[in-house]
Amino acid sequence: MPKNNKYVFGGTNLETTARLFERSRKIAANKSKNPRLLKITFHTMRHWKATMEYHKTKDILHVMKTLGHKNIKNTLRYTQLVDFGDQDYVVKVAWTLEESVKLLEAGFQYVCDYEKGKIFRKPK
Repeated sequence: MPKNNKYVFGGTNLETTARLFERSRKIAANKSKNPRLLKITFHTMRHWKATMEYHKTKDILHVMKTLGHKNIKNTLRYTQLVDFGDQDYVVKVAWTLEESVKLLEAGFQYVCDYEKGKIFRKPK
């Protein structure tokens, strides 16, 4: 990804952006030898973002705001209520503030307090 522009695919011209996206998608499909990548559209990414945000937050109003919708019905069309099933986690207990900070910096998520420790988890 280019780092000298705030836009992922260059400027704000819709036709140029679409062409650059299609070209990038074709290059990725050829390099990975995965023709299914050619089926990805901007809407595919929007659906994915909505689904992941809902899975992460369980807050449909947050997803609605993220997508810029004014009506919750539009958000519900984009958000797939996917059951990701049981996930495996690495679980750690922090007994001090320093241990808690290190776990948070390592990507662990706070779960709850137990006795005098704080329990954190991170997906495997």
